[in-house]
Amino acid sequence: HEGKCTKVDSEADPAVAGLLGCGVMAGIGAAINTGAVTRDDTVAVIGCGGVGDAAIAGAALVGAKKIIAVDLDERKLVQAREFGATHTVNAAEVDVVTSIQDLTDGFGADVVIDAVGRPATWEQAFYARDLAGTVVLVGVPTPEMTLQMPLIDFFSRGGSLKSSWYGDCLPERDFPTLISLYLQGRLPLEKFVSERIGLDAIEDAFHKMHAGEVLRSVVVLDR
Repeated sequence: HEGKCTKVDSEADPAVAGLLGCGVMAGIGAAINTGAVTRDDTVAVIGCGGVGDAAIAGAALVGAKKIIAVDLDERKLVQAREFGATHTVNAAEVDVVTSIQDLTDGFGADVVIDAVGRPATWEQAFYARDLAGTVVLVGVPTPEMTLQMPLIDFFSRGGSLKSSWYGDCLPERDFPTLISLYLQGRLPLEKFVSERIGLDAIEDAFHKMHAGEVLRSVVVLDR
C-alpha cells in the first residue's frame, strides 16, 4: 500500500535502497537508535551476518572508537572489517567474554549487540559488557528459547537490557538519511548487495545464504 512506502533520493541504486527495508535498518538502528552508540564508545557485535554487519556500520558511522566483531566463521570476520570493525574475535577458537574484556582493558564493551538471538550469545553479551553498559538484542529468538541466569547478576551489574524492533526506526526519517549518507560515500550500503539474481536463481541463493556465502542476494525483475 502507498501508505507503507517511503520516498528516498531517486539517484540511489534500487537494489541498495531496497535492502533498507529490513536487515540493514535493523542493524544500523540497533547501534544508533536502540544502543545509542556515540563517539568514543566501545562496541561489540556478536554475529556478523547482514544485521550484525549493519550494526557495525552504524557504530562506525557515529565514530565508535573500538568495534569488536564476533563470529564463528572467519570469512565473516574478514568481511566485518570492511564495514568498520577494528578488532575480531573468532568464537570457535577463544572465549568470547574474556576476549572482549581483554580488548577493553578489562572493563567490557560499553554496548554489546547480539545479532544472533540465542540464549548462549545473549549470555555472552551480558557478561561481555562494562558495568552499567548496554546489551541490545536484535537477533530474534524462537518462542521456545529460555534463559537461566543468577538474578543477583542482573542486580549487581545494573545497566540496560534492550530489545531492538526494526532498529527502533522511523522510516520516513531514517531511510532518506541513510540513503543521503550512502550517496555521500559515508555509508557503504552497496557492500550488502552480494549478488543480483533473477527469479530462477532464488533456490540457489537460499543455499548460499545458509552456507554463509552471501550477505544479501537481490532479485531483480526485468520488465
